[in-house]
Amino acid sequence: MPNAHMPASRIASIDIMRGLVIILMMLDHVRERFYMHVRTGDPIADTIEPDLFFTRMLTHLCAPVFIFLAGMSAWLYAHPKEGEYRSPSRFLFTRGLVIIGIEIVLYYLVWADSFPNYLFLQVLWAIGLCMVALSLACRLNYRVIGGLGFLIVLGHNALVPINFEPVELGYIPWAILHDGGELGQIGPLTISLSYPSLPWFGVILLGYFAGPLFAKSTSAITRRQWLIGLGASCLAVLLVLRGFNIYGETIPWSVQETGIETVMSFINFTKYPPSLDYVLLTLGIGLLLLAWLETVKKQNGLLDLMQTFGSIPMFIYVLHLYVLLAAYWVLYAIFGATHGERYGLDSVFWIWVGMFLLVAVHYPIAKTFAAYKHREKSNKPWLSYF
Repeated sequence: MPNAHMPASRIASIDIMRGLVIILMMLDHVRERFYMHVRTGDPIADTIEPDLFFTRMLTHLCAPVFIFLAGMSAWLYAHPKEGEYRSPSRFLFTRGLVIIGIEIVLYYLVWADSFPNYLFLQVLWAIGLCMVALSLACRLNYRVIGGLGFLIVLGHNALVPINFEPVELGYIPWAILHDGGELGQIGPLTISLSYPSLPWFGVILLGYFAGPLFAKSTSAITRRQWLIGLGASCLAVLLVLRGFNIYGETIPWSVQETGIETVMSFINFTKYPPSLDYVLLTLGIGLLLLAWLETVKKQNGLLDLMQTFGSIPMFIYVLHLYVLLAAYWVLYAIFGATHGERYGLDSVFWIWVGMFLLVAVHYPIAKTFAAYKHREKSNKPWLSYF
């Protein structure tokens, strides 16, 4: 599955998977920008129509797959196909701080028009904090890293009963690690955190632990067998835990009036923080998709697009948020407020149309920047952060 525009050192299936995540993220951000008049909730509200429910559920793949691949990429950075081991600590630490900075500054500016008095610490905060933590954890024994990742992902749901009141000493640390919520105020600005870092740290550790699957010494057949086995195991464990409402999700599922509503109840998982069932579903699907991408031998236009996006994810992430902001104000100027005080789309169909338009607008820009990055990265190290 070669792409002539990509360096030979890049792994096509990982870039394509990351590109798919970016496209789904665009879908979710179109929903957030233009469909704010219909709140989805967490877990998703019972009153949501199926088309919006499954659109939202599809975008749930983004954060866990992206963070898992970030851990995997860290292992690959430390173990290049040609050359000796190099510590990823410095790169992870600085990259994590840069990503946190992007969250605090650039992401706030995107939403300042809607929430001028709130600074939301979301997915980039979690990724950045996890990278900083991984810069320390990567010094541990490889098996300890894997064991710690499994312990956190499998066990953090047992911590749900632990909580602190805002006036208690442990409130802010626990909000950052597990519960989320408002952290406090800086002048008129309220700091609110929706991505607690502890569960995501477990995911990035598991990604690092899975890195050897893409080592030069691992054959494609072996890698695919492991990916299928791990993905199927995640979904099998999910069926047992969720099927009998044993563990892994705070809200049990139940049989509803219709089959589609029953399916919605069964897969309606908590994202903030990510429950075990949520992680099992999303990583299970993600691992199976990676296994399928191992079998794709011929590049086509769609795969080229996803691989291009996946090779420059941070650039596309930041750019598309500002394109969406500009598009919103253009449409608001033309049509005015259509839902309350805001301009909004009238159906989920138009969310999907907006996503396809966003992809089409960004692809030529992405190709140009990707070519520049891969050509100049050795001379301009800052490009590696994009």
